[in-house]
Amino acid sequence: MNAAAELQLPTEAQTIGVMTAIGESTLRNLDHGDNAINPDGTIADSVGLFQQRERGYGPLADRMDPFKAATAFFTRLMGVPGWRTMEPTLAAHAVQINLDPNYYTPFYAPATAIVQGLISTGGAGACAIGGNAVQLAQQLVDAADQGRLIGSTPDHIKEIRWIAQGQAVPDCGVDVRILQVLVLALQVFDQVGVSDINRRCTGQIEGAGTASSHYFEGGGLAVDFYRLNGQGLTGADGNSLRLISALDPVMPDGARVGQVECRAEAGTTIGTTHFTQFDDTCTHLHIDVGFTDGQLTAG
Repeated sequence: MNAAAELQLPTEAQTIGVMTAIGESTLRNLDHGDNAINPDGTIADSVGLFQQRERGYGPLADRMDPFKAATAFFTRLMGVPGWRTMEPTLAAHAVQINLDPNYYTPFYAPATAIVQGLISTGGAGACAIGGNAVQLAQQLVDAADQGRLIGSTPDHIKEIRWIAQGQAVPDCGVDVRILQVLVLALQVFDQVGVSDINRRCTGQIEGAGTASSHYFEGGGLAVDFYRLNGQGLTGADGNSLRLISALDPVMPDGARVGQVECRAEAGTTIGTTHFTQFDDTCTHLHIDVGFTDGQLTAG
């Protein structure tokens, strides 16, 4: 997006760029291609976010530099006559010269969610948050009292209320990083719905059971979001993708996000730098820090 902004291109161009990068690399800066065969029988040397080849895009270092690669993509996009009025997938096809002109269509919706999420938040870290559990919990209680943070059945919001009051209720704690995730989610969305935090506190044995980050080591190492801005979540919907893209830059390495198979079934993918993606049911979006000691970088 920075490359598009440098070229003074509109949001639609940014969305086309993200859409193309999802289709080419799932937003990962790959140091290899897909082993496609060139007409002369050689293996394509494409690399990077946009899978660009040396012929036409220059040396490896430039193609592996996300800013330079994106600048090259957007420069070519600007040279496509009528790109602003074309179907997005056709505009991308005109730049990439790939086999199927409609290949990028499934990636337009998640690209839109990602771009809109980044525009509206300026990145999750734009509004710094602290690391004091009581203060974070008090912010969340304020949001709950305003109807912006809602629970489900059983209601896990009480766990946050106890922390805000300075109480240390046995087996009902919430890791400070999960409190930070909730505060960040409320910076992105007007209303956030949470179905699970500390299952040890509520006596729930479900999902991964006692091996769940909701339960082990005292519980409270995970949060399940079930609604965002009044819309139910599957882990593959636009709001889920928007939250993932907002959180990933500030999460510690080894943090986990669920529902990867839900995204695959829906034909959507999202590359993550810090999150490890895993399978989970398509009824919510799971975020956890149960397998990392790292801290968020949003402070």
